[in-house]
Amino acid sequence: MKDQNLRLKLSICTDPVLVDPISDFLLGVTESAVEIEVDDRDGRQCLTMYLAEADMEEGRRRRIIRQIGAYLAELAQIFEVAEPSLAVAEYAEEDWGSNWKKHFVPFAIVPGLVIAPTWEPYQAAPGEQVIVMDPGMAFGTGHHATTSLCLALVREVVAGGGGRRVLDVGTGTGILGMAAALFGAVRVLAIDNDPLAVAAARENVARNGLAAVVEVSTVALEKVAGGYTLVVANIIHDTLLEMAATLDRLVEAGGALVLSGILQGEQTENIVRCFSGLGFVAVRVERQAEWAAVLLRKGRG
Repeated sequence: MKDQNLRLKLSICTDPVLVDPISDFLLGVTESAVEIEVDDRDGRQCLTMYLAEADMEEGRRRRIIRQIGAYLAELAQIFEVAEPSLAVAEYAEEDWGSNWKKHFVPFAIVPGLVIAPTWEPYQAAPGEQVIVMDPGMAFGTGHHATTSLCLALVREVVAGGGGRRVLDVGTGTGILGMAAALFGAVRVLAIDNDPLAVAAARENVARNGLAAVVEVSTVALEKVAGGYTLVVANIIHDTLLEMAATLDRLVEAGGALVLSGILQGEQTENIVRCFSGLGFVAVRVERQAEWAAVLLRKGRG
């Protein structure tokens, strides 16, 4: 008789640039938290991910593996790197739910702002601000380089008076929107098309006492009214280009646009070129590892 409570173990070896996109995708497609162990091998990184769902029905198992394999191939084409390898096995694990949490401990995402998980009590130092959060089944614990790059630029814009109305596009767990509020933004709209992300973000906003400032919504980007002093979107290069005209409409004259989820080099140049054609001026590009974030300012016409 087949053992009960068996779960899937996925082993993926990949170019380091794909580690974060792959882990984010798997969190969404499997609807569960996963443990991620990274081991350097010959310039590649190997991720071991343990799926939460036990005794998965065979048809669903095949669909998930096929979906993951297709995404890995597509991602490799987008980033122009070798296709990751994927190995699948089964494991019996009674305590999967707590294992992944050991990798998420309090950390300073930018100087003076700490991200702390709900299960790790944290005492703020003098002058330090803290976001207490649980990612739930949504994307984003804040460890991705693009998040800290965005936050540094968002803080600069808000400190300079650009926090009257802020729009966070693709909010995930709500980190950027909540941080904007802590930095001094007056009103923040955080939107996402993933109901799991919206649910997690709303809980995090409430947990941090920011509901009076931050509204979390599933409203479609195209239906959002304009007039924002700051719009931030940490997504991916191709999607940002597709959204360009809408993002332009949403930023008020003289307002700021912070974009990330893009690689240094050609992707960054494409973003600057596209938005310059819409009347934006590139103020600065911040870089960390292979990633970049761009601060653009919209002309006053």
